[in-house]
Amino acid sequence: MLDMRPDCERCGVNLPADEGGAFICSMECTFCAECADALDETCPNCGGELLDRPARVGKTLKKYPAATERHFRA
Repeated sequence: MLDMRPDCERCGVNLPADEGGAFICSMECTFCAECADALDETCPNCGGELLDRPARVGKTLKKYPAATERHFRA
């Protein structure tokens, strides 16, 4: 199951699990669309490809809530 991280690691913007606009690599590093574009869709941490993160909604989100630990390092 994906770790639905709540923020962009690069700029800190909120990335709700039930909305689009988040990009992840295979290691689940998470970035907003703007930062993923600026990074040329390449993860700066592992070099992996950044792809659209699927949304988690409804009953599934309630049963498996998004992570709360933020990863943005100012």
